[in-house]
Formats: sequence, structure tokens, C-alpha cells
Amino acid sequence: MTIAQLFDGANLFVLPFWALMIVLPNWNITKRVMTSYLPFVALALLYLYFIFGTLNTETAQALSNPKLADIARFFSDERAAATGWAHFLVMDLFVGRWIYWEGQRTNVWTAHSLVLCLFAGPVGLLSHIVTVLLAQKVSSVIATPASPVAKVTVNTTSDVEQ
Repeated sequence: MTIAQLFDGANLFVLPFWALMIVLPNWNITKRVMTSYLPFVALALLYLYFIFGTLNTETAQALSNPKLADIARFFSDERAAATGWAHFLVMDLFVGRWIYWEGQRTNVWTAHSLVLCLFAGPVGLLSHIVTVLLAQKVSSVIATPASPVAKVTVNTTSDVEQ
């Protein structure tokens, strides 16, 4: 397989996991699938394949003491770009899985954060953190009892009746 085919395959490989978490989060099959580490193993192996084909003395030296120009030069190579993309795929999916399980555990809505994580990983993580904070704020306001109302006692007996 070519690098382009592996790249395309990796992009397609992650989509069912994202779709399950976003569209069918409470489905038992989704929960079973998302307990597995196999997707991460597969993506990590792809990453290793890409990185070992990319590393040489020059690139290892550039990455060991990274400068922006060196990183830009490194990622100008197709195989290096595929390596970086595989890194994004595995890490974004891992963070997405964490968001998914946190939503399941806390009953906090996660679909919006998962969509953002799919397209821009750190933005999805930030969205989930903000959502959790807002949910905690709302639930604490709801759980706080209303301020006590002064208890008014009405005397129903009058002096005349006594």
C-alpha cells in the first residue's frame, strides 16, 4: 500500500468510532466498542510504521531540539506529514473517547464537544471542560434551596371568641 492509501484508510478507519459516540452514545454496542483499546493499537502501529520510515539522523536531530523551521521542513515530506496526521488521529480519538466516557459517567451532553474534537481536538476538549463547568453551575443553582420565606402565623381566634 502507498502512503496515500494508508493515509486515506486511517481517515476512514476512525469515522465509525466518532459516528457511534456522536450519533448513538447510549447504544449498548457503542459502549462495548468504546471500551476497546484496539482502535488505538491499530492507529499507534500505523504511526510507528510512518515514523520509522521517516526517522534518520538528520530528522532525529531536528526533532530532538525542535525549531519551527526544522519542524516545517520535516513536515514538508509526505511521509512525515502522514506521521503527524496519524498522531492527530490517535490522540484526537483518544481524547474524544475520554470525553464520551466522562459524558456517560456524569450524564453531561457531549455531542457538540465530540464534533469539535473530531475536527479540532483541543477545541473539543475545551468545549467539554466548559460544558462540564456550566453543567455544574446550573446543577448547583438548581440544588440550592430558595431563600427562606418569613413564616407568617395567622391567629384565627379572635379576642371575641375567647
